[in-house]
Amino acid sequence: MEEITPQNSSFYARLLLGRARHLMFKARQKELRPYLISHQQANILSILYNLGHKATLAEIASQSYRGIGNVSMQMIRLERDGLVKGAKETPKSNLLSFELTEKGVNTFYNSNKMDSMKEIMGALSEEERQQFILMLNKIINKAEKYQ
Repeated sequence: MEEITPQNSSFYARLLLGRARHLMFKARQKELRPYLISHQQANILSILYNLGHKATLAEIASQSYRGIGNVSMQMIRLERDGLVKGAKETPKSNLLSFELTEKGVNTFYNSNKMDSMKEIMGALSEEERQQFILMLNKIINKAEKYQ
């Protein structure tokens, strides 16, 4: 079995990226626990808030880089919890649009503080964050060719 070392840079970089993602996810999950929402649900609330209008499942899925089925399940939970409401575009339409409820807006404001993410990313200077973003975009662009 090959040892994982910094000299095996491609594998080591992927391992570190996965570990950083996991640890950031756990920190965010802990931060969201008082609001009884998942990080995916917090992301959807943020998307709806930032769009500033009713949004379809397809719009939300596109903005969140998730499949419609995954977003649909999250929307069912968010609607059940009173954070969003869905409505047909017209009475005869099958197209549903979703918008935040007052409770959803309040939950968005409370959960959007992201103190843990600010602190974690604060380990990098602004210049380092910009470089990091450029590097991640290069990786994403290359990875998207395999989708």
